[in-house]
Amino acid sequence: MKINQIFKNVLLVNEGQTIACDVQIKGERIHKIGNDLTDPEANIIDGDGKYLIPGCIDDQVHFREPGLTHKADIYSESRAAAAGGVTSFMEMPNTIPNTLTKDLLEQKYEIAAKNSAVNYSFFMGVSLDNYDDIMSIDYQHTCGIKIFMGSSTGGMLVDDPKILEKIFVNANALIATHCEDENIIKSNLQLMKDLYGEKLKASHHPIIRSREACLASSTFAVHLAKRYDTRLHILHISTEEELNLFSNKLPLIDKRITAEVCVHHLYFDDRNYETHGNLIKCNPAIKNLKDRTSLRRALKDNILDVVATDHAPHTWEEKNKVFLEAPAGLPLVQHPLLLMLTMASEEGWDLPFIVQRMAHNPAICFQIKERGFIKEGYYADLVLLDLKATTTVTPDRLLYKCAWSPLEGHILNGSICGTWVNGLKVFDGNSVTIQKPGLRIEFNRN
Repeated sequence: MKINQIFKNVLLVNEGQTIACDVQIKGERIHKIGNDLTDPEANIIDGDGKYLIPGCIDDQVHFREPGLTHKADIYSESRAAAAGGVTSFMEMPNTIPNTLTKDLLEQKYEIAAKNSAVNYSFFMGVSLDNYDDIMSIDYQHTCGIKIFMGSSTGGMLVDDPKILEKIFVNANALIATHCEDENIIKSNLQLMKDLYGEKLKASHHPIIRSREACLASSTFAVHLAKRYDTRLHILHISTEEELNLFSNKLPLIDKRITAEVCVHHLYFDDRNYETHGNLIKCNPAIKNLKDRTSLRRALKDNILDVVATDHAPHTWEEKNKVFLEAPAGLPLVQHPLLLMLTMASEEGWDLPFIVQRMAHNPAICFQIKERGFIKEGYYADLVLLDLKATTTVTPDRLLYKCAWSPLEGHILNGSICGTWVNGLKVFDGNSVTIQKPGLRIEFNRN
């Protein structure tokens, strides 16, 4: 089927502006942007005055395939992403086996090529002994290198300074880090076990995985990056103190050190442990209201650069175990855009602000080729958004394989009326409408 369609009666949001115009798609790409576009062969899509925005790019998800597919898989979670207005994702290496070789990395791409409803890339993982594998990857076709600096995840805990220095000196791609100091966490955990024993609960999680653990590890990562001029991207910043490590003095395209914040650290705070318990247990932990307030302000001030989900599903049975046995992580990829719209009503953020942090900035940060903007010649990754509607999160509408959400019962601002990936409509506002897979993301690496 040859795609030729024109969006009429839409408000296009792109690069800080909102304008009434038409958008024509031919094939996989945006062909023309203008007023009163005509083409007798084109299918007309009436936007009914709704907003047309570039699809969100989520730079941190865990889709659990291979090895953990009882929790999630690329097929199910990519469809949830499409329903959430996320048209591209970058997935983490802590699957089973860990993504620590070129062959294992390419196996993930093969699965996604068959099953992903949206565009995809996968991080190369780091262990204590896979340096040669890391350096063998072509990072024009892979999003970056992921280091778990102090958070034990299978065999990927890397806290040996010599190994870290070697990677930071020689890395030929962006390094993304999970920063929590393992020694501080272990000490805190033992102390809390001594104090509370079996009475430990989710509200103790931010004490165990403390702000000090986050700050110590993030500080070390920034120190290495500055020393060796490494391109560093620190994931899921969760504390006020860590914000001092970052700057807004340069435009994003010129920054060597950048930071991501996740929607759950912006939306929840430690008061929510009382009602949500293990359902919002995640690493790094959700901290207090002051941290949440500071993170929102830092996002507004361009100190934090990118908004993501860290989508990390587990089964309902797993999350309802006792605190110490319940795994960390929560499913979020179906609702990040609506969460941001909901917070916008409290913070005064406008839609161009949200588009900048969820589409433009990830594309700039990772040097993504021809995505993240609505421009002629770019891929047609688009979302049609109704700002006048609301969305109630209900179990029957969830597309996650785990079939639950910490947002159940929450009423979120906005409604996603349609999602297009590479010119194809994959979500119609109610269901995933096409099985055509997404494409592998390409990068403009120097």
